[in-house]
Amino acid sequence: MTTQQETRPQAAAKPLRWAADAVATMREGARLRLDYSAQSLWRIDRMIDDLRREGAPPAAVQNVLRGFGAYAGEVIVRQTGAEWWSTGGDHWIRTPDGGLWDPIDEARRCFAGHGSLRLLCRDATAGASAHRVG
Repeated sequence: MTTQQETRPQAAAKPLRWAADAVATMREGARLRLDYSAQSLWRIDRMIDDLRREGAPPAAVQNVLRGFGAYAGEVIVRQTGAEWWSTGGDHWIRTPDGGLWDPIDEARRCFAGHGSLRLLCRDATAGASAHRVG
């Protein structure tokens, strides 16, 4: 099955909006400033841990996790020159070394207790072996 792939700016439009919404929500709601730095992902990982510990239902935090994942993806894009790609409604990034990364899914994995946006960023910016996408 062949699907059409879109490159930036089309594929980046939604993730950029989701990331900007997460930044605005954290600034207004949690009084937390996010600056698109790798260091800021420590705070995002902690926020996701807090949501999990509070027992938030996954459906209730789906959009928040999508925003956090898009934010982490945009951190990687800005640090490496990666590009957002979209296939079948899923959004992921391709780093210049050819690595494929799914930061939105990684945010969901974080919420389940099995991931880290900070470590995903570290691996993606270091050119580590790619996390395969869906």
